Amino acid sequence: MYITTRGLVLREAKYKESSKMLTVLTETEGKISVAARGVMRRGSKTAPSAQLLAFSEMTLSSGKEVWTLTEARPVELFLGLRDKLSSMALGSYFAELLDLFSDADIPDPLVLSLGLNALYALSREMKPAAQIKAAFELRLLSEVGYAPMTGVCPVCGEDITEPVFWPAAGAVTCRTCDPASGGARLELCKSSHDAMQYILQADPKRLFSFRISEDALKRLAHVVEEYVRVQLEREPSTLAFYRKVAQM
Repeated sequence: MYITTRGLVLREAKYKESSKMLTVLTETEGKISVAARGVMRRGSKTAPSAQLLAFSEMTLSSGKEVWTLTEARPVELFLGLRDKLSSMALGSYFAELLDLFSDADIPDPLVLSLGLNALYALSREMKPAAQIKAAFELRLLSEVGYAPMTGVCPVCGEDITEPVFWPAAGAVTCRTCDPASGGARLELCKSSHDAMQYILQADPKRLFSFRISEDALKRLAHVVEEYVRVQLEREPSTLAFYRKVAQM
């Protein structure tokens, strides 16, 4: 059986002498494993589509355990990422999160679209990298069922005027309230709290279009990154590399 679909390469690994095994997030089949045979040979027509963060139209043949790439046409290669090491590192982190939070063989068009929009914004430097990163992380968690509570305080039921975030509880509360969930609490400010609410509710096309001060962005970035770590119960390997190259 052959199918034609569009997909984003989340992972690549050398397979035998001239081939690769790819993890691809597709529009119609969800996250799948794809054997890209011969793509490392000189002159391979499918090579551009068999690289990390390539979004392509692919023709695939089905097998017992993996699909096989037979034809491919690049749709978007996000070339702006490949010119800058820190951008490519952050894009790789986005890909790892998409991989970790996506289920095999279950299509999720909203998650794929979110990933593509984030990579597009990053490759064209539409907003500061930290802003794109925080918005992508928080919206991704929301899309896969881990949206934090950011409205009225879940403890006292009042509007929140001095916000703090509890990653273990997944909730923003008043400074004087404790959700009794254990774990540390992280300081927010009104602007970073407002940004969290915007990210969770914004139209996908306007996701990154919010204004925030540098100080508030630092708070937002720290809070959201910690929330990702708590949900995964570990730190993604690509995040440490991104931090390293971003400081160079």
